[in-house]
Amino acid sequence: MTSPPRERPPYTADERTQLVGWLDMQRAIIQWKAAGLSEEDAHRSLLPTSPLMTVAGLVAHLTWVEHLWFEHVFLDRPQRGPRAAADAPESAEMRVAGVPLAELVAAYEQQCAISNEIIEAHALDDTGRAPHLKAKDASLRWMLFHLIEETARHAGHLDTIRELLDGQKGYY
Repeated sequence: MTSPPRERPPYTADERTQLVGWLDMQRAIIQWKAAGLSEEDAHRSLLPTSPLMTVAGLVAHLTWVEHLWFEHVFLDRPQRGPRAAADAPESAEMRVAGVPLAELVAAYEQQCAISNEIIEAHALDDTGRAPHLKAKDASLRWMLFHLIEETARHAGHLDTIRELLDGQKGYY
């Protein structure tokens, strides 16, 4: 499993290029932090009070976040995945014991590609379409900022988890 290049967007790029560029960079960091781990380490919990906070769990969570915001909230497509059921347990998307990390990373890559197609096809001022959600009022721009924030926050978690697992450090 190789991760995409971790490149910052050009300093003078237009707004869309910068927003997608920063999001893509954070996505690449997620994939980089997941690369080269054993299945045991990918699913190992290091935080006693957060047993689902594993490399595998975070990759699965970010896949679901991409789907939720760009497909469900923005386009009003049916919600799918572990949280789609009304009786889904809290953090259901992070319950991935036994799911190979390579499968989770491939699903994340695929979901990011779908998200980028959606972003490319719409104006930054367009708002969500899911009539039953308050978040439908958010613009695509707002959603991009939120996904940058969410992905970067979890990249920071993965920095710490990876260092605790095998000593690997690095940001960029």
